[in-house]
Amino acid sequence: MGIASLIIGIVSAILAFIPLCTFFAFIPALVGIVLGILDIVRKSKKKESKVMGIVGVIANFIAIIFIIVWTLFFAVAAVAG
Repeated sequence: MGIASLIIGIVSAILAFIPLCTFFAFIPALVGIVLGILDIVRKSKKKESKVMGIVGVIANFIAIIFIIVWTLFFAVAAVAG
């Protein structure tokens, strides 16, 4: 689940920069956060390495930040222009 979370985070971050796909990237980013957290919890019970889950959660949070900033950028550009 950690690898899936990381891949979803990367794809969501890339989709965040495509103007009309920004809103569609938000839901997968949320799913990626949930998968990363589930991976961290599952692996902490088994005393395994949680690195992929942590990196996946961070990648998805960065994707959400990109989505918010890019949406605000287009909103300001639409109001100003």
